[in-house]
Amino acid sequence: MPTQQHQREIDRYVASTPKSREALAEAAKYLPGGSTRGAQYFPPYPFIAERGEGLYMYDIDGNRYLDYVINATSLILGHAHPRVVKAIQDKANFGTAFSVPTEDQARLANMLCDRIPSLERVRFTNSGTEGTLMAIRAARAFTGRHKIAKFEGAYHGAHEYVQVSVSPKADKLDPNGTTAIPEYDALPPSVLEDVIVLPYNDLATSERLIRENKDDLSCVVMEAISSSFGYLPAEREFLQGIRDITEELGMLLIFDEVQSLRVAPGGAQELLGVTPDLTAMGKIIGGGTPVGAFGGREDVMALYDPTENGPTLAHAGTFNGNPLTMAAGCVVMEELTPEVYERMSDLGDTLRGKMRAVFDELDVPAQVTGIASLFGIHFTSEEITDHRSTLTGDRALNQALFTGLLNEGVLLGGALSAISEEEHVDTLVDATRRVIQRVR
Repeated sequence: MPTQQHQREIDRYVASTPKSREALAEAAKYLPGGSTRGAQYFPPYPFIAERGEGLYMYDIDGNRYLDYVINATSLILGHAHPRVVKAIQDKANFGTAFSVPTEDQARLANMLCDRIPSLERVRFTNSGTEGTLMAIRAARAFTGRHKIAKFEGAYHGAHEYVQVSVSPKADKLDPNGTTAIPEYDALPPSVLEDVIVLPYNDLATSERLIRENKDDLSCVVMEAISSSFGYLPAEREFLQGIRDITEELGMLLIFDEVQSLRVAPGGAQELLGVTPDLTAMGKIIGGGTPVGAFGGREDVMALYDPTENGPTLAHAGTFNGNPLTMAAGCVVMEELTPEVYERMSDLGDTLRGKMRAVFDELDVPAQVTGIASLFGIHFTSEEITDHRSTLTGDRALNQALFTGLLNEGVLLGGALSAISEEEHVDTLVDATRRVIQRVR
């Protein structure tokens, strides 16, 4: 149950969004929960977007929100960026999909391979989920082994083999160590048998589990900057250790950079100095349109090459590399110069520092995690290092802050945009101070 203070914030939000409430109730007659994407929901209900412009979203009730979600970090140039909009409009005039390649596929692929250390060849998909799925499939085919390893608390999309130990609650965890916990009750037991769950930032235990399963383990899939832990970067020694072990034992290391690609031109692997064998991508590379990708070593990606004796692995997708996505993605890559990344990173440092100062000022135990243009807030005095440490946080206070910020015209997420300025950071910081004073 919400506290009395939080309930006042809920009541204020409900009073300001009557059209959204009515529209969502109507939509729920046809869509489970009134939406077609689970992540779009938040209590008591999400507002209905009317339009986006730059850093702001506007709902159908006329409210404006400074957007720090920016569609799960994907809109790195903000909403309706003029160059992106024009590129999509121009391409749409000539067709939205073809059954043969277009020149922009190769153009965007070239840009990504030039930037990202691990990429020698790349394939496009329509989502990050497909990107991790196809990368894991390549690892299995290349190594001839069937098991995979992932980290406790990590999300890598919606396919079955990564729907293990994604967000296990404290009462489900084995105090003696990480175990494979199904994300839903009917997950096939065979899936659990083929997924090894590792503890993040614990090199000794991870190495032991990897070595115990070395004959069957095809790959380790991981985020070098964990989105589930508030964009927490892995400890450098831990990350390099995982790279060394996988290389020694002949298994592939897959980086899920669907979100972290935005931290540097070459993503987390460039920023943290560790190169995987394969990389899964999405979000920013599509300019706000549906997109995913996977790529890496030429010898591994050759499994998908149809030009000689046919591919070892099939890779279908009616809308893979569609012209609108490719055109939008090329614009984003052109806009994201090294100077833009540096400026976003500096602004991220400023945001994290100012948020920590507010919580110190108000004597609220909190950790502000993140790196470069990403940030996360945890109401706990415990250092955040892995999934289990995130569970020590006061989630009720997190929810109260989220609702209160909606009433301040801020949609709380964890990402800056290339067009963010310090005045936008100050808007978040000042609004956070007011909300915490109201709800704590």
